[in-house]
Amino acid sequence: MIPIRDNIRPRRFPLVNYAFIGLNILIFLYQVTLGPEGALDFVYTFGVIPENITNVLAGDLFVLGPASLFPLISATFLHGGWLHLIGNMLYLWVFGDNIEDCLGSINYLMAYVLMGVVASLGHIISNPLSPIPLIGASGAIAGVLGAYFILYPWAKVVALIPLGFFFTFVEIPAMIYLLFWFLLQIFNSVLAQVGDGAQMVAWWAHVGGFISGLVVGIVIKKLGLRVC
Repeated sequence: MIPIRDNIRPRRFPLVNYAFIGLNILIFLYQVTLGPEGALDFVYTFGVIPENITNVLAGDLFVLGPASLFPLISATFLHGGWLHLIGNMLYLWVFGDNIEDCLGSINYLMAYVLMGVVASLGHIISNPLSPIPLIGASGAIAGVLGAYFILYPWAKVVALIPLGFFFTFVEIPAMIYLLFWFLLQIFNSVLAQVGDGAQMVAWWAHVGGFISGLVVGIVIKKLGLRVC
């Protein structure tokens, strides 16, 4: 199911959400200009390498300094290809504007970064010694989806569903759409773990990000911090 739009229109211009989308696109375009080898070096420098972060958290933090954890943030703005980028930005476009509208721009900015970090940690916990870099905004966006699940459960999501050679549009309650999405991430996470352990997609980052978004949504509601 590919989300096309929802039926909730934000009351304020989603400046931060558009800035995130623009920044992701600009950084990817820069990656493209580096060529294959340069782009690979760029990813290994600013992507999250679980093995490195595990070593840092295990005792090297005082030697290397907090800057050694910067990839936990920078990796959120890197992508491995056009489809990777477009897919992530589509989800951010559909769901992110409402979360910014509800949290306020500053809170949304901080929550997005925090959820991206938690998502990366979720991936690291699942495979702490992996030398393969993790990149992509999907973990942070999973957090956006989790917050949306709490804050807009009865919104309607228009989704494109492929049926063989045909496509159809279906309007689905956000709660159902996002619950199905989350269960699919858990299923793929478990499947990857019981398989050969290799993960082309960081499923546990999606799970961790979504759970962090649920927490953000619940805290916002409990403390009465929502402005929507």
